Amino acid sequence: MSDSGLTADEVEERRAAGQGNELPPRSGRTVAQIVRANVFTRINALLGFLFLCVMATGSWINGAFGMLIIANSIIGIIQELRAKRTLDSLAVIGEARPTALRDGHEVEIAQDEIVLGDILMATPGDQIIVDGEVVSASYLEMDESLLTGESEPVPKESGHPVYSGSHVASGTGAYRATKVGKDSYAARLTEEASRFSLVHSDLQAGINSILKVITWILIPVGILTVIGQINVGQSGWHAIVLSVTGALVPMIPEGLVLITSTAFALGVIRLGRRKCLVNELPAIEGLARVDVVCADKTGTLTENRMVFTELRTFGESEETAREALRQLATADPSPNSSMAAIVEETGTANRPWPVLSAQPFTSAHKWSGTSFENGQNWVLGAPDVLAQPGSDAEEMASELSSQGLRVLLLGRAESDVTADNAPGSVEPIALVILEQRVRPDARATLEYFASQDVEVKVISGDNAASVDAVASSLGMDAGDPVDARFIDDDEFSRTINSSRIFGRVTPQQKRAMVASLQEAGRTVAMTGDGVNDVLALKDADLGVAMGSGTSATRSAAKIVLLDDKFATLPYVVAEGRRVLSNIERVAKLFLTKTVYSSVLAILVLLFSVPFPFQPIHVTITGWFTIGIPAFLLSLPPNNDKAKPHFVRRVMTFGLPAGVVVAAASFITYMITRTPGAENVQASTAALLALIIGSSWVLSVVARPYEWWKVLLVLLPLLGYGLIFKLPFTQRIFMLDSSNLGAMLIGTAAGIVAALLIEALWWVLGYRYGGKPALWIPKEEREATAKQRNLERHQNMAEATR
Repeated sequence: MSDSGLTADEVEERRAAGQGNELPPRSGRTVAQIVRANVFTRINALLGFLFLCVMATGSWINGAFGMLIIANSIIGIIQELRAKRTLDSLAVIGEARPTALRDGHEVEIAQDEIVLGDILMATPGDQIIVDGEVVSASYLEMDESLLTGESEPVPKESGHPVYSGSHVASGTGAYRATKVGKDSYAARLTEEASRFSLVHSDLQAGINSILKVITWILIPVGILTVIGQINVGQSGWHAIVLSVTGALVPMIPEGLVLITSTAFALGVIRLGRRKCLVNELPAIEGLARVDVVCADKTGTLTENRMVFTELRTFGESEETAREALRQLATADPSPNSSMAAIVEETGTANRPWPVLSAQPFTSAHKWSGTSFENGQNWVLGAPDVLAQPGSDAEEMASELSSQGLRVLLLGRAESDVTADNAPGSVEPIALVILEQRVRPDARATLEYFASQDVEVKVISGDNAASVDAVASSLGMDAGDPVDARFIDDDEFSRTINSSRIFGRVTPQQKRAMVASLQEAGRTVAMTGDGVNDVLALKDADLGVAMGSGTSATRSAAKIVLLDDKFATLPYVVAEGRRVLSNIERVAKLFLTKTVYSSVLAILVLLFSVPFPFQPIHVTITGWFTIGIPAFLLSLPPNNDKAKPHFVRRVMTFGLPAGVVVAAASFITYMITRTPGAENVQASTAALLALIIGSSWVLSVVARPYEWWKVLLVLLPLLGYGLIFKLPFTQRIFMLDSSNLGAMLIGTAAGIVAALLIEALWWVLGYRYGGKPALWIPKEEREATAKQRNLERHQNMAEATR
């Protein structure tokens, strides 16, 4: 290529002219957008309106719930900004850094340093960053499947267009940037891939369904409550406003959305500390639902780096084979890991042979070759593809592969390597034996998945026997390995679902395997690092890429393990389970509160009595039996396996529990009230029944118990005891507990409600998951303690380094 690229002055001129590759925020939203999104919410609007109404009455103590507006906004903003900072910093580490030609030199630059007219280099696996036009090509083929859905690589010559979002399948070349910034497809791709959002989250969809139901209930109940309070003869608008506010405020699940967003944000931050980039936030819950992990062998179970161990020749001298390898290495402009190991052993050619034509390596045909002007056609690739079945070379390679070694066949082809029938008949010259080192953390990771009933399938382009040997060395009892080349089309789906080790898999087959598993009702995670994994990563329920993999692979994945540690996946699973299980607990608490508030409002209307509670009553109840405990329950580890039907489980507990609490409170009020009086004593007794019932909801939702969960339930009860007992707290909170008979009735009603809620918990526990557990099993406590110690040691080791 004669072009020397842009000069430094030209780059600055174009950047000043606005022709730079300006990228959208990596985490989707700006700081201003985050602030607006957390302040101007539907829930804050409802609470704000009710707060202004209460303030108009002059009852400041009853406006205490207004603090929720400030708390919700501040906590939401802080957590999302922390998550945004984590995502941005990790995205900088994980994003592709293209190589540009400037002033005649190749320099690595950041994506946002590209300007219009830059010449960018393209090597196998590279993501095309901006739209452009090819200026040079050497057997260049582009995979545009992410754009068009077409899996066949597209050959590119000088003058052909290339589009951002595609990637280099084989060959090398260079292209000139013709569209940058928001004009290119890459900008939209980056924005969608890195956005901090809960879009397409099953958990969030379930919560939104609950919120829609609550919203539709809130409006008519609010209107009817106003009418009802007027009809029962409430004196003055002040009393009506306070009664209506007392009825409506607890119906609003003010902390549910906040706690859900906070749980996800903390998940991003926790995983970020482990060098795990979450491109899409729902991926945290996605891996918690996964029941099958399709793991590539190379780069996942084994390290990416190959080590040359031996060269076995057939009739020719070893020097002839080594010289052929040197010539092939010299002619290869972008060597893969296998060729890099060969070069490390043999070096490159001192006198390169002139090249006539070349065939780059692709995962589809599994060999590469070069035809030289001296008439020699040399090929290097899979022995079971190039060698004759049953030949000495094929049998020797099979035996070596069964030991977990990677074996390549070096041979002479009878025809030009670019001919239609290439490579034709191949004369075996030597076997190149490479060793792949198994990752030290792979065995423990596989054992973890086995203990969690997550099936692992190893899917590789390598020889099936070699893949099986590696899997067996890691303790996998996987049955007979399957050579994907010989899977019958009619038996494809059955084979994929019943077998666990697959070799000689093409990129198209990987994609088909993912589809077959999904059709069988499986939730599939796919790990990979090579360009041949892109299609499968994109189609899987959760794509996981290695940080050292190709830029195309990282772009297609939802999770990127920046430090290439397969052992990070169990932490991602644990984080997903923490979020899902804990948010289910929280949702049950908030739904129960909404239901008992709505039922109370309806009962008050039906029986034409004043609403029993002031806003301050429901505020303290909501804070100490729902809000604060819910926030704390959303944080600890939780290894409960993800289950479907989130909304159904929340509803089947929250609806009856809410009805029981409301009935206990309202019955107490009706028994103890005196018509025509202020009924402060009756309200106090009804509040006692409400607190006992709702506290028992908290106690069953918090199970299985640990010591801190017991304190979480007991401490609010001690606080309530002081509020009901001390004279000055009774004045502040508008209570009167001096009527012993009324308090006993409230206590009895609350205990009955607690017994009914206890029975409900046992019934639903057996229905949805077997025998419920009151306390965390000893084994789980010990495992959690070991995990925390391990994390502490790892953190100390990293800090020391």
